[in-house]
Amino acid sequence: MKVVFMGTPDFSVPVLDALHAAHQVLAVYCQPPRPAGRGKADRKSPVQIRAEALGLSVRHPVSLRSEDVQHEFAALQCDVAVVVAYGLILPQIVLDMPRLGCLNIHASLLPRWRGAAPIHRALMAGDAQTGICIMQMDAGLDTGPVIARQSLPIGAEDTTADLHDRLSALGARMMVQTLAAPSLAALAQGTEGVTYAAKIDKAESQISFTAPAQTVDRRIRGLSPFPGAWVRIGDERVKLLRSRLAPGAGTPGQVLHGFTIACGDGAVEIVQAQREGKRPMPAAEVLKGLKLPPHL
Repeated sequence: MKVVFMGTPDFSVPVLDALHAAHQVLAVYCQPPRPAGRGKADRKSPVQIRAEALGLSVRHPVSLRSEDVQHEFAALQCDVAVVVAYGLILPQIVLDMPRLGCLNIHASLLPRWRGAAPIHRALMAGDAQTGICIMQMDAGLDTGPVIARQSLPIGAEDTTADLHDRLSALGARMMVQTLAAPSLAALAQGTEGVTYAAKIDKAESQISFTAPAQTVDRRIRGLSPFPGAWVRIGDERVKLLRSRLAPGAGTPGQVLHGFTIACGDGAVEIVQAQREGKRPMPAAEVLKGLKLPPHL
């Protein structure tokens, strides 16, 4: 099958690899290189780096609304476009160009968690499961009919990073299976259970231990690794990357023992953390060089 691939971040790379192995990838569309790092030099996206390594044609328009860009897309005469965390809106004229339309891999069980941050939001809400939906794209926000879906359990100590990797691999397998099917029969999404996964605001990442332990634990794991939940310890901002519920009680923010902190109800144990300018480390290693105050 002649495929146009459209994606940008790490999540999209396994899907590109799977499609390249099974089909003819005519071109890869991704976000343009952006200034990053201390030197603010332009940095290519993970998809662009991988596509170039595979010898694929890479395009990174700033918009798909210009006629020139649309003509270039139409000239490819692809059978299908596969869209995975691309980051640009596809106008209706582009959605209609591929023979089989544009298929999207979305990391939730639609219609739950439409939108930008479905993995983060599922964890932070305490969902028991998440999954992948292969969706026929339309002009709405993740509103198209679903061709395939598969659920994935969320473990008690899973982080967004853990689910990200498992869901990416699942999405790659499902897309290859979907394109191998004799037809792309789609089922309209229901109108009940619709929720929206708003983009993560960095203001959400500061942890308050006045919340119940379950809420604190879910937030820490849901924001790991990016943007990273954090607390201020002395003059330092320390990221909390892994946690679990722990026995114990005290005034909110009280350090009970080790890196176990009392919350508004119950307690959480910090399992992994990251000090400023250092790599992520197990909590025991962090505490060798960091003295916790009686309260956080």
